[in-house]
Amino acid sequence: MTKPPPARYRTTNWSSYTVSLRRRGSLLIWLDKEMTWLAPHDGRPGRPVVFSE
Repeated sequence: MTKPPPARYRTTNWSSYTVSLRRRGSLLIWLDKEMTWLAPHDGRPGRPVVFSE
């Protein structure tokens, strides 16, 4: 069975698309300075096996 082609979406009204992107807002990330990192370094590249809460 063949895989169906992915759906393609085309923007036809660029002015309203740009306005909607501006209205979307911003993403704010809070980092806690007191957070501890519990994953010990095992000497291998890549992500650690265990993460802190």
